[in-house]
Amino acid sequence: MALIHYHLQDLLSPWQGIGPSPSQRLVKRLFDLGLALPLLALLLPVILMTAWAARLDTGASGFFLQERIGRRGRPFRVIKIRTMRPVEGTTVTTLGDPRITRLGGWLRRSKLDELPQLFNVLAGHMSFVGPRPDVPGFADALDDEERVILSVRPGITGPATLKYRDEETLLAEAEDPERFNREVIFPDKVRLNRDYVLHWSFTRDLVYLWRTAFPRPRV
Repeated sequence: MALIHYHLQDLLSPWQGIGPSPSQRLVKRLFDLGLALPLLALLLPVILMTAWAARLDTGASGFFLQERIGRRGRPFRVIKIRTMRPVEGTTVTTLGDPRITRLGGWLRRSKLDELPQLFNVLAGHMSFVGPRPDVPGFADALDDEERVILSVRPGITGPATLKYRDEETLLAEAEDPERFNREVIFPDKVRLNRDYVLHWSFTRDLVYLWRTAFPRPRV
């Protein structure tokens, strides 16, 4: 995926000045740091305990690192609690995927597997709110107007993450999960994320965080 990074400055140049302003980006970053530090101090024992349990459960490292594409197309390694057995396969995960362990399924439903991403926030790889970082390959599919998504830090949550919080169920119901993800879910996520960047506001970030922490029950 070196191709993405090599051409990215040229690809993003038409979008300079669109989205959050420099001062807004600073406020967003300070907010991330101000929230991530106390949360990490509070939740570090939980992170270590779940990582230890995941190690026993999967027979591999309790922490799972995977390359994702971040701001300006720079690759980074997202940190999560391991929920799957270390078996090679597709990057598309469906509900009932045999690679997911019983403990891993509970961790995914409770979102505890996402907690180590607080380290990514502190490191500046991610923000609390933003477009979800994709694995290498998907950024290549973005057209010129869509690449504005890569001008901001990816997020732990955001509008697309909230809309597709039951993504694994949708994929499990699809006849061809990989094709459904590529042709239906991914384009809709791109649309939502592009709108997020173009109409960013700190108030909207707070709303997305609130909806993540206190999700509305499904009817």
